[in-house]
Amino acid sequence: MKAFKWLSFMLIAGLLISACGGATPTEEASVVSEGPFRVAVVMPSAINDLAFSQSMYDALVAIQTAMGGEDAMELVYSESMFVVDDAAAAIRDYAAEGFDLVIAHGSQYGSSLQEIAPDFPETAFAWGTTLDTFTDQGINNVFAYEAASDQGGYVNGVVAASLSQSGVIGVVGPIETGDAKLYVDGFVLGAQSVKPDIDVNVNWIGSFSDVALAAEAANTHISAGADVLTGTAQMVVGAIGVAEESGVLWFGTQSDQSSLAPSIVVANQVYRWDVVLEDMLYLIADGTYGGQAFRIELANGGEEIAYNPDFTLDNDVMMLAEATIAGIVDGSIVIDFSN
Repeated sequence: MKAFKWLSFMLIAGLLISACGGATPTEEASVVSEGPFRVAVVMPSAINDLAFSQSMYDALVAIQTAMGGEDAMELVYSESMFVVDDAAAAIRDYAAEGFDLVIAHGSQYGSSLQEIAPDFPETAFAWGTTLDTFTDQGINNVFAYEAASDQGGYVNGVVAASLSQSGVIGVVGPIETGDAKLYVDGFVLGAQSVKPDIDVNVNWIGSFSDVALAAEAANTHISAGADVLTGTAQMVVGAIGVAEESGVLWFGTQSDQSSLAPSIVVANQVYRWDVVLEDMLYLIADGTYGGQAFRIELANGGEEIAYNPDFTLDNDVMMLAEATIAGIVDGSIVIDFSN
């Protein structure tokens, strides 16, 4: 069993739970002086992308702070690792250097983990967004995590349709996979739940990082009459810039994008990966290095709807948004993609 000097989990969990809400843990791990817990993360974009990579970096910093800082948890990262071979080399290097948890934050890194993880059985790895831990291949030291991004997407869609005057909404998607597809599909259903005849145009640009293509797609949507836009992945900064220039409303996901365009960003689905990372730390400390999958969602606080304080949202629309969140959490609203 691994034990570290920072392992006063009642304190750690208490700090994290006070930040995001939740139940009090019932077990306390013993404290043994063995040095800081070492975490490395490999990400496809920059840590300040206001999207996918920043959501993970912010979560890790929050955990590090709650645990007492660098003396308790060492955190290193490799950002903008969009070339998979380069990311694989970084993942292997971190494992060889003895990091306790190596996070491959991108579904494109899965095949690399399948090759690397078996070579380091005493290292815990994690990757997302997926639920595949590779246990069916005899690999037992990989955790997986995903976001129920369709939930926040649905809420954003409800609000977007309520605000649209033209009845046309544009969606700038990256690649039709993972949490990006879930978000877009949920957004469309949410919009249609308010206005069944609303026109939601989805454009998959084929890239997570091409800012220029995202801007071009946004311009196309606006030319087609869209007065509300949304999108996902780090390339959306291009689309947000176009939306701001045109006075078109924007709904964000993954991270809070309000600061990019305070006048037109309405609300954001924000990922709180610390909710599931905390569970991984418990397991690793107890000698479990993988084999479990985790999911952030509205119910467990891993996803939050962050309203832009600089955008005035009508009270009726705000009440509808909150009722939608409550309905998803209590199960009275079911996001059904079967139709």
